[in-house]
Amino acid sequence: MNTKRRVFLKGTLAAGAVGVAVGAGVLTPSTVLAAWPEAAFQAKDVNSALKAAMGSDAMTGGDITIRAPDIAENGAVVPITIETGIAGVSSIALIVAAANTPFTSSYELGEGAIGMVSTRIKMGQTSDIIAVVKAGGKLHSAKKEVKVTIGGCGG
Repeated sequence: MNTKRRVFLKGTLAAGAVGVAVGAGVLTPSTVLAAWPEAAFQAKDVNSALKAAMGSDAMTGGDITIRAPDIAENGAVVPITIETGIAGVSSIALIVAAANTPFTSSYELGEGAIGMVSTRIKMGQTSDIIAVVKAGGKLHSAKKEVKVTIGGCGG
């Protein structure tokens, strides 16, 4: 009983401190939210999205593995995992080539981080998934086709 009371009191104190900070203007959404590449998300083609997000669209092949289903029966939730053995990875981006706005996400990795990201994306139609890895100032890419079925019938 005593530990529950302490946890409740600590939580109440923390929530109150955050409330005071927000009320005083110390914490504002503009300082809390991460920056995002607005131009990349608004791009209508793969090359424009890459230039906006990664600074270039010149890519070479590389040691990149994309794990995704060959056939996605539910395009609303398509699991994707990107892994790379390339040294010095600084960021990984994910693009769906046939989408109206192909840029789905970009991940900035810290120094010494393992080059791997896993996420779920939404796909409206069959398309190539393009993984772009930035390492040593160069862009490396790999792609995999994912077929999206209508109505989840598996055919």
